[in-house]
Amino acid sequence: IDEVVDEEIPQPTHALAPGSSESLIPWESIGRQGKEFIVADPDVGQLSEFSGDSALRPLRVYVGLRSRKTPQQRAQLALEELKRVGGFDRSVLVVATPTGTGWLDPGAVHTLEYMHGGDTAIVSMQYSYLPSWMTIMVDPNKSRVSAQILFKEIYNHWRTLAEDDRPKLYLHGLSLGSLGSEVCADLFALFDDPIQGAVWSGPPFPSTKWSALTTDRNPGSPEWLPKFRDGSMVRFTGQENSLDQNGQPWGKMRFVYIQYASDPMSFFRPSSIFRKPEWMVGQRGPDVSPYLDWYPVVTFLQTACDLPMATSVPTGYGHNMAPANYIDAWIAVTDPADWNSADTERLKQY
Repeated sequence: IDEVVDEEIPQPTHALAPGSSESLIPWESIGRQGKEFIVADPDVGQLSEFSGDSALRPLRVYVGLRSRKTPQQRAQLALEELKRVGGFDRSVLVVATPTGTGWLDPGAVHTLEYMHGGDTAIVSMQYSYLPSWMTIMVDPNKSRVSAQILFKEIYNHWRTLAEDDRPKLYLHGLSLGSLGSEVCADLFALFDDPIQGAVWSGPPFPSTKWSALTTDRNPGSPEWLPKFRDGSMVRFTGQENSLDQNGQPWGKMRFVYIQYASDPMSFFRPSSIFRKPEWMVGQRGPDVSPYLDWYPVVTFLQTACDLPMATSVPTGYGHNMAPANYIDAWIAVTDPADWNSADTERLKQY
């Protein structure tokens, strides 16, 4: 599927599109999910109509698994293509790590582009063609390696630019992309020359930083919706927007995790074979039945079998993230200029 079934996706003709005749990235080397990401809406007309002002063409750079032989070569190609199209001249730059299949959620991508009138650049590269739940079982480290290499290439160039003449830099990842992307926010990036933040959604259970934050959450906050310290740097949200519940102002760096209590990708616990998981203790998430009970072995098998079915549910449940939640998260993290609550509702309705 990744290599062959793409006849209905036309090769882009615009010079700023990856895979075009002017591009450094051969069209035939980009996987199916990458091609769909490149050619998907919105266009300048749609963005201008929504904002009521002149919009820019959003920049999207995507390097396929077959575009170069090694992750390092693919990351270098992504950087050169990003420079070619002018990605570092935009106001918002996002280094996005896709899911295992190479997919980037339109609900996360399009909402950001509408919010900033197309004054955005998103760069990503493929590392697998398997579903995230399968890649986690086979080799979850692929996501981490790919994310770190790409981020390092982009970040190293970004930090050579004048602070007042470079875009704000963010991270993004869904599912296995979240697992890979979160390792980029290390001490080197945070303290030497800080990035501005990240939006991570559906973090899978092996995610190390997410797990550490969840374990060290404030007493009294549930595992499915933790509160971490004063919330100035890291906040969690679910079906209902809870990003302002801390009552504290944001700091300079803003990191948001979107997660649903009914998501087995996040809340599968190998230890549930012999111990009741914490997400079933005390207050339940709004999407988890109060009648659900824990049984040794049985609950473990139930949630394990839910993993490959995690997206086969309505939007806003399980591992199927709702665009409305991305809107709330991107607003909190990127703080778009001249944006108000009416704009938020209008974009959600749109």
